[in-house]
Amino acid sequence: MAPPSKSAKLVDISGELKKIIDADFDKASARRRAREAFKDVQLSIDHCLFKIPTQGLKLHEKYEKNSRGVEIFSKSWVPDSHPPKAVICYCHGYGESCTFFFEGTARKLALAGYGVYAMDYQGFGLSDGLHGYIPSFERLVDDVIEHYSKVKAEKPEFDALPSFLFGQSMGGAVALKVHLKQPKAWSGAILLAPMCKIADDLRPSFIMTRILIALSKALPKSKLVPTKDLDDIAFREKKELDKPRLKTAVELLRTTDEIERRMQEVYLPMLILHGEADAVTDPSVSKALYEKASSTDKKLNIYKDSYHQLLEGEPDEVIFGVFNDIISWLDDHTSKDTNLH
Repeated sequence: MAPPSKSAKLVDISGELKKIIDADFDKASARRRAREAFKDVQLSIDHCLFKIPTQGLKLHEKYEKNSRGVEIFSKSWVPDSHPPKAVICYCHGYGESCTFFFEGTARKLALAGYGVYAMDYQGFGLSDGLHGYIPSFERLVDDVIEHYSKVKAEKPEFDALPSFLFGQSMGGAVALKVHLKQPKAWSGAILLAPMCKIADDLRPSFIMTRILIALSKALPKSKLVPTKDLDDIAFREKKELDKPRLKTAVELLRTTDEIERRMQEVYLPMLILHGEADAVTDPSVSKALYEKASSTDKKLNIYKDSYHQLLEGEPDEVIFGVFNDIISWLDDHTSKDTNLH
């Protein structure tokens, strides 16, 4: 028996919307149609991030092919009435994009005076590619470097400004890899529940890992990875998350193993933030990064009883407390960096 359609539980919606909801979201075209159909609905969701205003901000989004011919979606949020204090380049997590929850995060940072730039990786959000498929993490990181290097090069005024990486979950691994490839290009990094290692109780056994590596060569795009329900352990309230594809899972395992080995090579100023009850990315690994990194300017904030999604899945008072910590750190490091120029 075929599984029920995604729209089966919804009532009083048009046939056209049913088609959009039931489309194959593995394809970028379907993801883009859904975004256009529901982007106004998003703003009515009862969540503090969607209530952050846009007044006083310039928002810009575009699709542009990169050097590999992949069409990448990107968006920016900058103060409208004055130059930004610094540039923030965002690296999103697995299964995320720069057009849902991060929309509110970007507004909050831009309203604090920062120019915020974000992109969807190939296969994620509104960018081209099979959804959630990472054939090469190295190539993904190179795409991020190419895009943000172009952002900074297109605006000469950014040369005199500090620039920060902001990586969340898997995006923390992306940001760290960007730093390792560009050790002198960034003024600092904000790492929110960074994926420096897969939590032991989520990581496949050694034997299963070998099987996964072998299967990923034959069936790289298949979703056969045994995992816990990440929605139950990342958010206080239920949220549906996809299982990773075989090749994606293998790339994530390889990348986190590499980062774990190279923690001592990390030496940029950084703020690490992690929920104490996070069962997706192990907070003990953030502690190890803090201890092993060669950075002399580093700070680690552990939030008691908080889960993986510190800026999306916690009570409002926790979310805004984390924002205050981030903006305070940015303000401090922006003034330090500016004084050095």
